[in-house]
Amino acid sequence: MKQNFICPRCKGYLNVGEYIVLSAETKRGDAGLILFSQEIGNYTTKKNDAFVTTEGEKCDFFCPLCQKKLAADIHDNLSHIIMIDENKKEYEILFSKIAGEKSTYKIVGESLEIFGDHHSNYIDFINLSQTK
Repeated sequence: MKQNFICPRCKGYLNVGEYIVLSAETKRGDAGLILFSQEIGNYTTKKNDAFVTTEGEKCDFFCPLCQKKLAADIHDNLSHIIMIDENKKEYEILFSKIAGEKSTYKIVGESLEIFGDHHSNYIDFINLSQTK
């Protein structure tokens, strides 16, 4: 299955090979690139060993192309990107900014798929009638 992930701000492509590439910054001001698996629900990441994040720490994610923050409007602990599947269907992907928190939501219209052990943390904030 071939899909693309794009920045909701600049519409630039965020995926390379098997990974989604985002820049991140901790509240301490440390910054680096993080590679996420394209498989939604797979929480494996790759990053430089010197870029340290600790469990429970909030990171802000940015588009590596336009440098705009990928913050979701519905909750301060969520970021978002857009996924376009092989049929050109667009999905909003919301995911947790909290290191170690496994919460991801795949939304199109009134349809919602949830992923991760911590998905219940934000489910009450998702109003499907107001998502894009």
